[in-house]
Amino acid sequence: MRWRIDLRYDGTGFHGWAKQAGLRTVQGDFEEALRTILRTELAPTVTCAGRTDTGVHARGQVAHVDLDTSMTARELHRRLNGVLPDDVWVVSVVEAPEGFDARFSALFRRYVYRICDDSVGWDPLRRQEVLRVGLALDVDRMNDAAQKLLGEHDFAAFCRKREGASTVRALHEFSWVRVAPGRVESTVIADAFCHSMVRALVGSVVPVGDGRRDLGWPATVLAARVRNSAVTVLPAHGLTLEEVRYPEDDQVGARAVETRQVRGEVYRRD
Repeated sequence: MRWRIDLRYDGTGFHGWAKQAGLRTVQGDFEEALRTILRTELAPTVTCAGRTDTGVHARGQVAHVDLDTSMTARELHRRLNGVLPDDVWVVSVVEAPEGFDARFSALFRRYVYRICDDSVGWDPLRRQEVLRVGLALDVDRMNDAAQKLLGEHDFAAFCRKREGASTVRALHEFSWVRVAPGRVESTVIADAFCHSMVRALVGSVVPVGDGRRDLGWPATVLAARVRNSAVTVLPAHGLTLEEVRYPEDDQVGARAVETRQVRGEVYRRD
């Protein structure tokens, strides 16, 4: 049976989601927790919606796993939280609808990057999820610059290129808002993201907000379609995966098929 698992984690102590030999990762801890409660020799493989980078947090991560077990969803939920470390928490466990794939069924991922740009807004209790910067940011300028990046583009200038992987993505929203004195947040929504893409996008617009770059600079970087060393990839701790959105249950299978086909076409086009 395939299970959908919604979870949260503080990314501070992890080397990202994806399992790596000799390093602590969310996937590694989660699969070991499943192996423990199922009492199996080998751990089952867990697939997530968005493989977060080292230090990135998640409040709305979604995963799926195929298990041969007599345990109910309630028992799996309770036992997982009983063995997982304190920086990971399972929100819910449910039987996945037919055709559900945590990665390919997703419509979009929503990330939020949080910044403090004035000492009046600094809260040391949130230092692990907010980046502190030294210059005041102009939210209107940042929104103007960010809007020029929306749409489907090759985001190679903002991604770490992986052999055989496409950097074409559809950016649905890239917006900035001042949520309190000294506190700004950026919301970034796309169908999917490349490695370090969100932090690079935010890092290209912050210097527009503090006056070091002109409004058109991020768009010029995008158009070049090559990684630009002048773009600062901002620290991971300011970034949180807040939400993964899926279609209705009876459409998740078709969405997964469609996404795989689109990705295949993009790979061939590249």
